[in-house]
Parts: sequence; C-alpha cells; structure tokens
Amino acid sequence: MGMVGKILFFFSILLPAGVAVAQTVAQPSAAPLADIRQLIEQVKEHQRQLNKVRENYTYTSMQSTQDIDGNGQVKKTETAEYEVFYVNSHVVARKVKKDGKPLDEPEEKKETERVTKEAEMAAKTPPDQLVEREQQVSIYQMLGLMEVRNPRRENYKGRSAIVFDFVGRKDAKTHGLIEDASKKLEGTLWVDEADRQVAHMDVRFIDNFRVAGGLLATIQKGSSFHFDQSLVNGELWLPTGAEASVEARVLLVKGVRQHFTERDYDFKRFHVEAQTGKDAKAVEGAK
Repeated sequence: MGMVGKILFFFSILLPAGVAVAQTVAQPSAAPLADIRQLIEQVKEHQRQLNKVRENYTYTSMQSTQDIDGNGQVKKTETAEYEVFYVNSHVVARKVKKDGKPLDEPEEKKETERVTKEAEMAAKTPPDQLVEREQQVSIYQMLGLMEVRNPRRENYKGRSAIVFDFVGRKDAKTHGLIEDASKKLEGTLWVDEADRQVAHMDVRFIDNFRVAGGLLATIQKGSSFHFDQSLVNGELWLPTGAEASVEARVLLVKGVRQHFTERDYDFKRFHVEAQTGKDAKAVEGAK
C-alpha cells in the first residue's frame, strides 16, 4: 500500500460503516431540517444497534495507486485486490492479488499470518474500541472538533439527503495525529435522510499538515479524499468506493504525488454452517 493508501486508511474510518436496515426511499420535502448534532447521534445509534449485521457480509475491494510526476503524468500504477470481512465489528482485509496476479506461496503465507493475527486481535477488542495500534477517529469525534455550516436538503442518487459543510476549529483541543489533522480539514457530508446513514463525504486539506513537525512528512494543502457508501441488497449500508489525491513531502526531501482509487463490489451474504467445530465453514447465503 502506497503512502496515499495509508493516509486514506487513516481517514477512511471517518465514514461510519453503515449497518442500518433500509427504510422507505424518501424524496426531498419541505419538512424542517433535523438538528445536525442530533442527526449525527441518530447515525451513531443506528450503527451501535445493528453492528453485528455487517458480519454476515463479505466483499471485494479493488485498490489502485498511481504515482504522478511533476507534469501530472502517471509514472507507475500498482493494484491490489482484497477480500474484506468483519470480526467483532472490526474490518479485516486479506490481500489476494497484487498487480492482477494471485500472491505467490511466500506472499500468501505471510498474508495468512498477518490476517490471522489481525482477526485474533479484532476478536478480543470490543466493538466500540479501536484495535491496538490503530490511529483512527470516528466521524462523531471529528465533528466535535469542527464548525458545522449551511445545513440543507438535496436529492442524492434518487434519495433525500441532509447535507452540511464543516471546517476544523483552530482552537479545538486535540489528541493524536488524526485529531490534529482535523484542524486542517474542511468538507461536506451527505446523510441519507430516511436511513440516517452517511452516503457520501468530501474532505480536503485547507492548510499543510506536518507529521512530527514535518520531519516524517508534510501533507500539502489541496490534498483531497472522497468516500461513498450505498444500500446493499436493500438491507445494509456498506462502503462502495473511495478516491484520494495527495501531494506530500516525505522526510523533508522526497516529493510524492499519488492518486488512489478504491472500488468495492461483489457483496455476498453468508452464514456459518457447523456440524462440529472443526468442520465450521462460511457459505454464501441467499440475498
């Protein structure tokens, strides 16, 4: 995973992994807008109530990272394909292909060891806590550090959405890398009005962000991130794609420009068949 992919991973948790059962599609109306803070609490409550539902789903994530030169031309492209599933409400991704080819035997062995450790750690970590060594922040934490502006109602992909803008507060008290970065961000959030789930989010840096005072890296102003979720099988909101364009300077010397895209698809619902413990297996179930 390239640098932009790692940065995008840090920020991907800003999107709450939606697990709300679908409601009737709602078209924009003239009804008063919900209070934004109250709306976010409702999104959070939906997630907490139905956290286990997404553990019945697996899907494929195709990720591509392009290195861009100073003229805006692509120098190199790397791709990776992952099988994504959830353990105790924590996401786990197993790499199955690199640059379109299946992993070779040593790579597959190493990936199996990594995923096994990650799954074991996730199983021991409560759903409402971060897995050890994760540096992530939820959208609820982030918005607590933001000034919220311009709430409005829009039609987004044929459904009514409550939309609002946000910008980091310079005086916010922060702890940790990602919360510190939130002061440098602004963006727009689309919340599905019927299901109270995040459908889309745009985030961009409005100032340079220095990691370790710039000694490790400096993410340049203008770097941007986009995330999407959609209703899957009329039942569940899951990630469907992401995109990022990042310009940074690493170790005070190397300039990096990367474009990252992610496409999530082939959502499958499964259940566990188990006659005996050792024979337990996951099988694809009906839609």
